[in-house]
Amino acid sequence: MATLQFLGGVGEVTGSRYLLEYESDQGAHAILLECGLRQGGPDAERINTESLTALAEKISAVVISHGHLDHAGLLPKLVHDGFGGPIHCAGDTLDLLEIMLADAAFVMAKDIEWKNKWRGKSGKPLLEPPYLAEDVEHTLAQCRPHPYGEPVDLPGGATLVFRDAGHILGSAIVEIVVNSGGRRRHLVFSGDLGNDDSALMNDPEKLPGADAVLMESTYGNRNHRPMDETVEEFAQVLQDAYDAGGNVLIPAFAVGRTQEVLYHLSQLYHAGRLPQQLIFLDSPMAIRVTELYVRKHRSLNKEDITALNKLAQGDPSRYLPGLRATRTVEESMAINRIRSGAIIIAGSGMCNGGRILHHLRYNLAKSATHVVIVGFQAAGTLGRQLVDGARSVKVLGEELPVKAKIHTIGGFSAHAGQAQLLSWAGAFRGRPTFYLVHGEPEAREALQIALAEAGIDAATPDYGERIVL
Repeated sequence: MATLQFLGGVGEVTGSRYLLEYESDQGAHAILLECGLRQGGPDAERINTESLTALAEKISAVVISHGHLDHAGLLPKLVHDGFGGPIHCAGDTLDLLEIMLADAAFVMAKDIEWKNKWRGKSGKPLLEPPYLAEDVEHTLAQCRPHPYGEPVDLPGGATLVFRDAGHILGSAIVEIVVNSGGRRRHLVFSGDLGNDDSALMNDPEKLPGADAVLMESTYGNRNHRPMDETVEEFAQVLQDAYDAGGNVLIPAFAVGRTQEVLYHLSQLYHAGRLPQQLIFLDSPMAIRVTELYVRKHRSLNKEDITALNKLAQGDPSRYLPGLRATRTVEESMAINRIRSGAIIIAGSGMCNGGRILHHLRYNLAKSATHVVIVGFQAAGTLGRQLVDGARSVKVLGEELPVKAKIHTIGGFSAHAGQAQLLSWAGAFRGRPTFYLVHGEPEAREALQIALAEAGIDAATPDYGERIVL
């Protein structure tokens, strides 16, 4: 018998984690699918520091769909707590993990250091980060990258294949076939499916068959605007901000979204439609990831990557004049002396940390400021508060009035919208059982209804629930 237990990423868009257990002639086996960091909400810190020792002892392998922290950010914690087996991922994911996990360890260590200063003064016990830089090194050494389409042997005669999910560099749809009840059971996990309108990524592969399908539902309740309309909306926001004499702040998702935004800024510039003369990429991680995209772009099949090609040729002025990559803290601080006419792309994407907080602190109370939200904002994050229309928010311990104009431009999303999810699900022959994960309750329920109308049955599992494949 093969079972799947939902240990995270149900009813929310962070902390993905699913436990696959099955038997073979060699005995019982357990594989962990995803090991994501919890982001946002009051319980995130507690959940991220909970012991994973029992899980580490139980599993023999880990399979990761892609390098975003909500899917892979707790891998070093799992390794720290005793897991020493292989971590399987698709091709370029390992390159991303080298950047993402090291940055996460650094940021968490700094955050804990700041908190411990206050806790020490008040006599409270000191906190420890979920993992350290040395845990990241051990984790990377255990990673096993594989090309799309290549069968990989797993314990107990199971097999694994990665397919292109079109979400970010190295993102994958996961296929696992295991023995169960005397027959082979075929499990497909969508990972995060990409937006077909992406300028830089391939469309997600569609698969013909499965027994069970684990499908994300991040945007299960809505569709994105077409890309041409999205770019027009973006261009108008930039012009309005310039005319008002304010800055534009774009919270940066370092992987995928930042590179798409830079691409479209370049396209607007070359069309003579970009009024701003200063564009700051103020995220060391996003800078490194952009450089990685440039090195890896030849593995993409889409032809429309002119902007990245120009950057790869070593001449940034041909790519996006005015672009400044600010790596140091001093360079970042200097940006806040600029009162108007700048576009500032800074991490983190959900405004729950990073340099964007300092730029919000200096600009959020100004009515001429325009904040452009280009990605999903999880419940409990500062970004979600802004999207939901908060009149005031706390930034770096200071309560600030929100006088800036907040814009949500969903068309730049790296996730599939509802219609694209339905199209992907409808490609399966037969009637596989669908389980909707990685989506907030209203999004999951809306997608469940839409799938039912298309003749596809889908369940919305609860945390801790176990199903039989």
